[in-house]
Amino acid sequence: MFIHDTAENDTSDFAREGWYTDALEYWSETPATINGMLGGYGSVTNVETKGSMEFMSEYIRGKKGAKNILKVPPRIDIQYACDCGAGIGRVSKHFLLKVFNKVDLVEYTPKFIKHAENVYLANEKRNGRIGKFLCLGLQEFEPEEGKYDLIWCQWVLGHLTDDDLVKFFRRCKKGLKPNGLIGVKENVAKFGYCFDKDDSSVTRSDEIFKGLFQRAGLRLLKEATQHGMPDGLYEVKM
Repeated sequence: MFIHDTAENDTSDFAREGWYTDALEYWSETPATINGMLGGYGSVTNVETKGSMEFMSEYIRGKKGAKNILKVPPRIDIQYACDCGAGIGRVSKHFLLKVFNKVDLVEYTPKFIKHAENVYLANEKRNGRIGKFLCLGLQEFEPEEGKYDLIWCQWVLGHLTDDDLVKFFRRCKKGLKPNGLIGVKENVAKFGYCFDKDDSSVTRSDEIFKGLFQRAGLRLLKEATQHGMPDGLYEVKM
């Protein structure tokens, strides 16, 4: 996730056999821990989840002006969010469940989603804060129509091919409530594609991401860079 590689424009890796199964094999051998989810950078959790909260604040709480008077009301409700590429539930616990009443988790790696359900989010499950723990890849995930206020995708979309990512976004649009939003938080390359053959993933440039958003019929409402990350890593954009 955080490894630099040589940028290129050749996307033939997407067509190779085992693109998805190789990724599943890689993550199946990764510890079900915060450090495991973040490639050894577990210490970034506080700063990056704070960044996500601040990024989404205007849509959740609205915009306030002088004397703390509400100028623009919240765009979305806080009933239901979906955590895509949830791992063991780190983003759900430290960000989404601090805002939304209920969250569904979607995760491809069986041991991660089991750990989320039985250990990491066991209390939240007991308290009715979790709707579903779904064990499947995003290339297969089809949200229920009109279910979610927010579908949040973080450090996972690099495991989808371009075509599957566009199809995923189109399905997500159908899964949103009126005024619902899709949130994307990913590493971005300076240009082109950077393929990581170890975990079968790709880091895309900002330009490529925006082209895929357009192909999927999405409209970009806001973008920002995540600050406070360790030096030497990819830029992270929301």
